[in-house]
Amino acid sequence: MTPEDLRADVPVCEEGTYLNTGASGPASQTVVDAVGEFVAYHETEAPVTEGAYPAAFGALDGARETFADFLNADPEEIALTESTSDGIARAAAAIDWEPGDTVVRTDLEHSAGILPWWNLRDRGVDVRVLETDGGRVDLDALAAAVEDARLLCLSSITWNYGTRLPIAEIVEIAHEHDCLVLVDAVQTFGQRPLDVREWGADFVVGACHKWLLGPWGAGVLYVDREVAETLRPAQVGYRSVESPGADDPAFKPGAMRFEVGTTSPAPYVGAEAAIEIVQELGFDTIQSEIERLSNRLKAGLGDRLISPEAYESGLVTFAVDDPEATVERLAEADIYVRTLPDPDAVRASVHVFNTEAEVDELLSAVDG
Repeated sequence: MTPEDLRADVPVCEEGTYLNTGASGPASQTVVDAVGEFVAYHETEAPVTEGAYPAAFGALDGARETFADFLNADPEEIALTESTSDGIARAAAAIDWEPGDTVVRTDLEHSAGILPWWNLRDRGVDVRVLETDGGRVDLDALAAAVEDARLLCLSSITWNYGTRLPIAEIVEIAHEHDCLVLVDAVQTFGQRPLDVREWGADFVVGACHKWLLGPWGAGVLYVDREVAETLRPAQVGYRSVESPGADDPAFKPGAMRFEVGTTSPAPYVGAEAAIEIVQELGFDTIQSEIERLSNRLKAGLGDRLISPEAYESGLVTFAVDDPEATVERLAEADIYVRTLPDPDAVRASVHVFNTEAEVDELLSAVDG
């Protein structure tokens, strides 16, 4: 598998210059086919062969094992969710909050990492916002902020600046103050290798529809095994417990208690296909191509560049006079990027399937 092979398998590439993977990655035909073939089998053959439920549960268990291997976790530490927002919300609702508890988040978070904590306000939970500078976290300020906090929420790669935060170091600081850490890793999934053991975070949340180029509807919630045993999910169903028919059922071990009931396995089958493609390409290839192309884009943007000049991710944010009008004008030319609310700017996402010609096309169109 080469970047050219992947590009040839991504139908969106035939329709325009797609530089918006950080919002939603375009799936390959291989992934689309995997989803469609499973749906066809599950709905038309499985009911009268192995059974619809065994087929579904087998696919879900297989996906859990694939995700666990991908993240260097144990399968029991993985819960299958629908999205990053879903995973963060499940974790937030399972902690036994008390009035006066504090959640710390940075001012760099997506709404997925903001609204679950806002929703705890009626339970007396305070939210402390850690101010940052240009997508950077001051570690001394962070240490002071988490000193009396219950949980810290932050992103591994910031969605607005494309900066990469030192997660392992931040987790160590937080844990020194007995503060749990939840990492929104959605911009890392598929863009960089992710080892939850190296990070040491208590929760890692992500989804497969961005850099992994998987389908919508497949998310992952990693929960450290010891932490999971202290949590009680807000929603419980037959997939949350060991014996659903028991008078006093026990929760499933680890993160699996966060899975509730019947859900389509198809997105997770597609996510497995996407992970296989990433592994065939290899992260060395993925990162070197993203670095090469993003550096080309940054050099062409000059003093309009807002993201760091040195490579940290494929997210490239830059200033224009009218971001919304610029994005609309570029879309009319079949070049797809997005606006950002803070900073008020335009963000392009450069992935391994993109080309030098597409980067140059964007630069010419921005100048035009």
